[in-house]
Formats: sequence, C-alpha cells, structure tokens
Amino acid sequence: MNMDTLVLGVGNLLLKDEGVGIHVIRALEHEELPSGVHLMDGGTGGLHLLGVLQDYHRIIMIDATLDDHLPGTVRLIRPRYASDFPPLMSAHEIGLRDMIEAMILTGRVPEIHLIVISVKNIQEVDMTLSPEVEAAVPEVIRMVKSLLHS
Repeated sequence: MNMDTLVLGVGNLLLKDEGVGIHVIRALEHEELPSGVHLMDGGTGGLHLLGVLQDYHRIIMIDATLDDHLPGTVRLIRPRYASDFPPLMSAHEIGLRDMIEAMILTGRVPEIHLIVISVKNIQEVDMTLSPEVEAAVPEVIRMVKSLLHS
C-alpha cells in the first residue's frame, strides 16, 4: 500500500527538548492539513517503524539534534544516506540511521525531508520544552505546511 505523506515526530516526551518532534505532531493535530497526510508519534524511532515508513511516498521527520547551533535553530535536511543525518541526533540516533540504511538496502526509500531543531540538553527530565525550543515550534509547523504544499 503506497500512501501519500507521513509527518513523523520522534522523541521522548519525558526528556524535555528531546521530545520536540512529538510536541510538533500534537500541535499539527489542530491544524488543517491536505488530504493524504498522516501524522504519527514515532516515539524514539527505530527499526520497528521500517515497514510503516516504506508505505509512504514522502516522509517529513521532525527530531531534536545536539549540534553547534543555538537552541531553537530549525534546519531542513534532505537525507539520502544515513551519513546525511546530523552527527548527534538525539537519543535515538542509531535507530533512525539504521532505518534509513535498511530502506536503502531494500530499495524502497521514500522521499525524506528531515526537520531538525537544535537543543542544548537531551537528558533533562521534564515534559515541557525550554523557551527557546518551544518558540521554534511555530516555525517548524510553517515549514511542514510549506513542504506539504510543495
């Protein structure tokens, strides 16, 4: 079954900014989106999502990343290979990279857009986002909507 677009938020809601992908999915649930768009809370990601992801033509992934950018910085990446992912994607980095490599091996790779939000800490326990990362959520929503309409 080939479906249109999946917007996948990954992260852990218990680890403050590490859960930003899930917070964005929850916010998108209140937005008007085009038909054929599905939203998914991917939790901490990993290979168990492989079969689901390969059912879509296009995937927009949203995740936190530890990098040299200021917290709340939003970037769009078009990964074609596992090596295209930022070097320090949040706590589930290995699972997402392995998933992309597995899709490449099977020859069933959807079009992937990766929206990353820079964070300062992925180990702080709290269910709310830091002010810098929370302020980035509307920008991520605009970016997702733009991608959906392109």
